[in-house]
Amino acid sequence: MQAAPNLVSIAPTPVDAAIARGRRVLEIESRAVARLATRLDASFAAALELILGCRGRLVVSGIGKSGHVAGKLAATFASTGTPAFFVHPAEAGHGDLGMITADDVMLALSYSGESSELVSIVPLAKRRGARLIAMTGRPTSALARLADVHLDASVEEEACPLGLAPTASTTAALALGDALAVAALEARGFSADDFAQSHPGGSLGRRLLTHVRDVMRTGDAIPRVARGAALTDALFEVTGKGLGMTAVVDTDDRPVGVFTDGDLRRALARGVDLRTARVDDVMTPAPQTLGAERLAVEAVEAMERRRINGLLVTDPDGRLAGALNMHDLFTAGVL
Repeated sequence: MQAAPNLVSIAPTPVDAAIARGRRVLEIESRAVARLATRLDASFAAALELILGCRGRLVVSGIGKSGHVAGKLAATFASTGTPAFFVHPAEAGHGDLGMITADDVMLALSYSGESSELVSIVPLAKRRGARLIAMTGRPTSALARLADVHLDASVEEEACPLGLAPTASTTAALALGDALAVAALEARGFSADDFAQSHPGGSLGRRLLTHVRDVMRTGDAIPRVARGAALTDALFEVTGKGLGMTAVVDTDDRPVGVFTDGDLRRALARGVDLRTARVDDVMTPAPQTLGAERLAVEAVEAMERRRINGLLVTDPDGRLAGALNMHDLFTAGVL
């Protein structure tokens, strides 16, 4: 009788094991956030009402990992139309409590709801007249009982295999806080222009604050020829101004067409005599234009949508005021 072949188990590779661990964490944390959505109730609306009715500032506080989340949430609220700041509960007990006034609303984060540093200062803040929103994982905790509104941020399990390090719980608190901030943003009608005022620095500031007028070419740098001009004149304008195009304007300096490198290639393919042709014969009529006061990112969107590399800019009367191409936007840091 022939012996059965030995079955050899293949151990997972270090790469496979790492991916499996990472996937497990992401799945646990994504489930925690998804279950928050199903539990949202009238308390969320009540918390939002407190924030929108706040005459002072939103004071966000927490300690440990919850403190890090609280700091991020304070920054998110502040940048989206809700004046907010972070107060460290330990420092509050040594004088920073004076930063909290009767016009403020306090958002306190503690998963256990029993953090002594936080629980000790909350009654003092409420005595000053501040209202309290508590975000905890235990609705029966001391912090929850002190709150005017309690938000349940509980999770079924932490992603930490020891069940000790705050992981899914901090992700849930962060997501719930973001939900409040975005709901407040929408309720206030907070716009992209409002957002730009608090984000003047870096690439985000450039994208939100740079207007077409700031990057367009003006004056003699604008490539333009009159309607009826010889095609050769248009070619000299295209090559001389370096934008790969030229505007074709009427007697009132309003663009009636644009002549580009692409128009030239199509004209050559049709056998057009470059020596005798007029620009009107080969231009693209009714060119895409944009106002000088529009945001530069809108110019990017228009060019990408139309699959073109340049735009003509007009003033409120429709007259040619400038021109720009993708390279100008790239140089300005908008792209």
